[in-house]
Parts: sequence; C-alpha cells; structure tokens
Amino acid sequence: MEKLYEEVEEPVSPHGQYFNSSVICAYIFAFLEFDIPFDESQVIPLIQDLFLPINPRFSSIMVRDKDGKMRWQKVEVKIQENVKIPKFNEATNASSTELYDNYVTSILTSKTPQDKPLWEIHVINYPTTNAASTVIFKLHHSLGDGYSLMGALLSCLQRADDPSLPLSFPSRVRLDPKYSKKSLFKKLCFGVNAFFSSISDFGSSIIKTRMIEDEKTPIRSGYQGNEFQPVALSNIILSLDQIREVKSKLGVTINDVVCGIIFYGIRLYMEEMNEKTKRANSTAIVMLNTRNIKGYQSLKEMQKPESKGLWGNKISFLQIPIPKPNKSGISNPLEFVWEARDVIKRKKSSFSVHLIGLLMDLEMKLRGPEVVSKIIYNTIGNSSVFISNMVGPVEKMTLGNHPVNGLYFTQTVGPEDINIAIMSYMKTLRITLKTLKGFIDEQKLKFCMDKAVEVIFKEATEISEIPFKN
Repeated sequence: MEKLYEEVEEPVSPHGQYFNSSVICAYIFAFLEFDIPFDESQVIPLIQDLFLPINPRFSSIMVRDKDGKMRWQKVEVKIQENVKIPKFNEATNASSTELYDNYVTSILTSKTPQDKPLWEIHVINYPTTNAASTVIFKLHHSLGDGYSLMGALLSCLQRADDPSLPLSFPSRVRLDPKYSKKSLFKKLCFGVNAFFSSISDFGSSIIKTRMIEDEKTPIRSGYQGNEFQPVALSNIILSLDQIREVKSKLGVTINDVVCGIIFYGIRLYMEEMNEKTKRANSTAIVMLNTRNIKGYQSLKEMQKPESKGLWGNKISFLQIPIPKPNKSGISNPLEFVWEARDVIKRKKSSFSVHLIGLLMDLEMKLRGPEVVSKIIYNTIGNSSVFISNMVGPVEKMTLGNHPVNGLYFTQTVGPEDINIAIMSYMKTLRITLKTLKGFIDEQKLKFCMDKAVEVIFKEATEISEIPFKN
C-alpha cells in the first residue's frame, strides 16, 4: 500500500459507498479522440499539474476508520502506476482497430486496486476508424457522478480557438412557460394530479425494484453477475443540426427525439430477433442529475458547501416503460418520440424521485450501504436497458495542445445487458452502445438504431402539420 498521510479526510458519501461495495463496483469511462498521436512525455506532467489538484479524492483511497466509518484518506500518488500506455502485438493478423477494441473490453470489465487512488488513465497511440490516438479516463463512480467528473475533466481542457475563453455549453431551459401562464385553478389541478401521479410512480418503483422484473427478451438475459463479462462498444454519430430540425418539426426537445430513436431502435431489434417479444414489457432505467442547475459550474463553485452543484453523486433513477408498437406493428414511428416525451415529462415532474431518495437514506441508516447497493443492483437487473446522458461543449477543445476530435463516455454500473450513453460535442451527438458479448448481437442492434434514425428523420421531414398532442 502507498504511504498514508496522517490526516483523515472527508467521510465517503452514501452514494460513494453504494458504488464501491461487494455488490456494485461502478466506473465512468471518458474517451477523448485526437487527430494526431498523443505526446506520451506530456502525460505525467499533465496529470500532476492539472488532474490531481482538481479534487483531494484523486489523491485518496477509501479506508475504514476506528469507528467503522468509510473515509477518504490521502496517499502519496505514484502516477506511473495509474497511467497505462499499452503496446499492442502488431505481429498478429488483427488490425489496430481490433486490437484497440480488445483492449477497451479488458479495461471495461476489470477493477482498479483498492489500495491506490480509484482512477486510471489509458493512452492508446494506435489509430482507429475515428482517431489517430485515444485517451481514456477510467474513474470510479464513488469519486463523483458524471456531472462532477465531466466538470473535472473539462477543467483540464482548453478551447482550441482561444484558450483564454471558457468553454460554453448548449442552453438548457428548465422553466415551462406554459405553466407560468396557467390560472391558479389550473395550477392547483396540476399540483393535485402531480401528487397522485407521484404516489403511483413511487409505489410502482418499489414493486418493480423488489417484486417484478422485466420479461426475458432479446435485450434482457436475466443473468446475474454479468457486469464483468466481455462487452462490445459501438458508436452512432448524429448531426445535432438534423436532430434540431426534427425537434422543431415535432414540437419536442432534443432529449425527446433521441429517446424516441433509441426506443424505436430497441423495438426494431426485438422484433428482428424474436417476433413474439416485440410487445414484451421492457423498462429503461434513466440516470437523472438531481441538481437544479442549467449547466456545468466551475470547480471552485462546485466544491462550495452552499453551492447547488455540490461535488459528488447527486443522482437518481427514472424507470421508463419502453413504448410498445401497435398489435399490428409499428404504424407511425414518430409516436415513439411523442410517447417518450409524455412519459419522461410526467416522470420528471413527479416527486417520486425524492421519495425514493428518502427511502434509500432510511435504508442506509437502518441496514447499511450493502443493502442499498443490493437494491440498486436489483433495480437495474430487473430492467432491460440503462440510459445516461451528458452535455459537452460546443467548441472544439485541446488537451496539452492536442486537438480533441471526438468525446464520448460509457459506464459500468450493474448487470444490464445494454448500456446506452448519450453525449453532445461541438455539432455532433454520439450514442454509445455497450452490450453483452455472446447475448446481444451488437452489429444488428447498431443496424436497427441506424434504421430508427433514418426512418424518424425521414418521417419528421415529410410531416406537414404537427398532430395535436396533449
């Protein structure tokens, strides 16, 4: 073990303990693609000067104090032990892309040592179909959620056009202007409806977590313990301008369009693999950032105790039923977009998310973090798909004067067979599919997703008038 400093740092948050237990060992992986080979001599200085100072947790390990409580304790970081620069055996018949894919699979399914800081950085100087080199940040979920860790990562990067200017992000409007114009009576009716809807959602979430699981289908094997089995990673790159065009045509949000595409693509895949399962009951777990903020805050602001964007894990989960096609088949693919919009809007306006959070806190106090970890594990395992998303900057970035051509992420959380991560960067939006090898046909799933994109874009551009949707 590395040499420990004398001082004991902050306690590990409940979520930090949930994500680093005997049940769950969760990681977030951020992929930076570069136009040119990465200068390996810059790696350790960049980590020393930019990465480690971001947060004390990057120089700490989890320890149990004399009272049995988990805390972050600072250690002397030996950076070279956390940096991996692989050398592939190029004498084989495999292409550099195949060697890269095999290497990525290995790091997606392995754990980091608990006696070292819970992160690794992999510098892969081999070309793939999308980049000349790739840097992968492997960050344990107990260090923070996607918002915290992406904010940390972006603090290491600069704008390519003008490093003196801060990175900017797409505007995100939370306030519903229609709601603010409603009469007091309509607001009261809305509140009463939201109350009963929240109670219903809370009850169904408890039942779903503890009693009912999705049917076994081509997207859900029902296997336990497959979170560290071999996986495949594939990407779908979309034009944000095209998505905005569909958004305007349908009168929805970008998230609605993307979710509609994903749900439609999943149903196409289920129908392709087994016609009988096309109307099966399937659920998507959507990870939700519970901070009431418009975008990323600076690290200095994020770490203030009074800040709304506290560093750490400020997340919850939405359980979203995947829309079903009609009995006769899929008559109008755009219905998947509108139905995704309606369900997600209702779920997000519900306060069941906060009730579930309170219940988890109570379980933590009464029964401990291992029990709560098992509940989270079962929630994911009883569902079919895990979805998360993050917003990236609109300008091109550089890391140590290396232009970042592509940015995406994925994560390992539980026993899900399909993990879908969505991220925007510059003028593109990337959907990353992490699928269980040997069960999910990743090529066919990607084909069905591509088909869903093509069909929904085509149907939306041909629409002349938006049908009335409540």
